Amino acid sequence: MIRVLLAEDQHVIRGALVALLSLEPDLEIVAAVESGDAAVSSALVHGPDVALLDIDMPGTLDGLAAAAELRAKLPSCRTLMLTGHGKPGHLRRALAAQVDGYLLKTAPPEELVTAIRAVASGKRVLDPSLAVTAWDLADNPLTPREADVLRLVAGGADAAEIAAQLFLGAGTVRNYLTAIVAKLNARNRTDAVRIAAEAGWI
Repeated sequence: MIRVLLAEDQHVIRGALVALLSLEPDLEIVAAVESGDAAVSSALVHGPDVALLDIDMPGTLDGLAAAAELRAKLPSCRTLMLTGHGKPGHLRRALAAQVDGYLLKTAPPEELVTAIRAVASGKRVLDPSLAVTAWDLADNPLTPREADVLRLVAGGADAAEIAAQLFLGAGTVRNYLTAIVAKLNARNRTDAVRIAAEAGWI
């Protein structure tokens, strides 16, 4: 029996996945939670063989951060990421976090079940549609601080608000924004947010 922990913040999708996976005779859902933080705490209690983690979840830990925590705290638990989009930046982070599998939510149900079994048996799985992307990942040109600044821009903050939140001078923030726009070859801040978000860098 393969013990599976499921972390997905959308109730309908989580319920559908639980129902689907419960039909398999060799899979047992030991926990179904809605955040990365809950995934880690539940895994430490239930000791699943595989954690099936959505990438985009609320809380302090997204799915990839939760996978890294599980690798450190519960190395016996294999991790399979599930995502609605194949952003290159997410895929790069997943590979860097040494997750065991990466699958799109558009994958057929039987492919998901096969992936869980493969990951549980020690194999690594990558959604076939992302294989080319994996070969052609662009490096993130943004520094961690630049990414912080751009995330706040994406959230609607202006230079003064960003300066206050990051304990920087307003001039420093403007310098960061100028550098970000130049690095991403963007037309303006809004275009920079779009480019970085599509690449999965913020």
